[in-house]
Amino acid sequence: MLAPGSTIGILGGGQLGRMLAMSAAQLGFRCHIYAPETDSVAADVSAHFTNASWHDRDALTAFAASCDAVTYEFENVPVDPLAAIPTDLLVPGTRALEIAQDRVSEKRFIEEHGGRPAPFALVDQDDELPAAVERVGTPGILKTRRDGYDGKGQWRIDSAGDAQGIRVPLSGCVYERMVQFECEFSVILVRGRDGAVRFWDSTRNVHEGGILVRSELPAPGIVGEQVAEARKLAGKVAEALGYVGVLTSEFFATNDGPVFNEMAPRVHNSGHWTMEGAVTGQFENHIRAVAGLPLGDTASVSDTITMLNLIGPPAMQLRSHLADPANHLHLYGKAEARDGRKLGHITRVG
Repeated sequence: MLAPGSTIGILGGGQLGRMLAMSAAQLGFRCHIYAPETDSVAADVSAHFTNASWHDRDALTAFAASCDAVTYEFENVPVDPLAAIPTDLLVPGTRALEIAQDRVSEKRFIEEHGGRPAPFALVDQDDELPAAVERVGTPGILKTRRDGYDGKGQWRIDSAGDAQGIRVPLSGCVYERMVQFECEFSVILVRGRDGAVRFWDSTRNVHEGGILVRSELPAPGIVGEQVAEARKLAGKVAEALGYVGVLTSEFFATNDGPVFNEMAPRVHNSGHWTMEGAVTGQFENHIRAVAGLPLGDTASVSDTITMLNLIGPPAMQLRSHLADPANHLHLYGKAEARDGRKLGHITRVG
């Protein structure tokens, strides 16, 4: 158990790290951010900042030596350099990163634990794509095996002809058949160092252009019918990984039951509503888990909760957002308001 005043290291300098650091400060901890980008919104609210490459072993070693525990805010931190951080210091460890960074490994891992991803085929070379499309069927989505997020690194294929001319990157791809679903939902859990597991309610998630725009409670009835099965799988995954902290699993609610989409070994955009909408939010509970503290209550404080992502230049209209006294506004401190960039969110409770 970490004592107040201890330092928690966070790998990654974005908005998730920022909100983790703010929750850590509330519990009396200091945070040290490590990120390769010079402009870090997480560093803005933290005690220390190391700006260095992921592959700078000396910098990582010095960073780890200054921390009492280390966690990460996103799943694309390169795994090999993390050997510079003692294994007993890094929470939740590298196994979850290794799996989540490779879509094929992730799907196979889920199948091994009784889950059901969409039908898929591995595509390592350009000439393998037509056979994959024929075997899996259309319509489908070709996704890069690594590094994709928010709809990036994806190509929709509606017919065999659409596969012509697509160049498969050296890291490979996975081709998935599109799933007919009623809605998308997340199962977000937190697992403590003692193995205790708690779940937040599952929201309906609405995406546009591959980016989450809204999460809302209550979710449709089909989610309520399938959440127990989805939680069972998520719990198995967390136990198999020896996971500590917040773990997110995304699902499609279909007429044939929940279909696994992807896993994120971290706090998640679809859980931002928990900051005001639950007794204990995802960021605080992740810090509690990392610090070895008792987990907080994850119950929702209202039956009706909505989280709206603020994307692009309209996010910066501060007066407009705050004109409604029911809005809980979170801006992430990003200076450049580009189209398609997540700049903040609003939560409405009740």
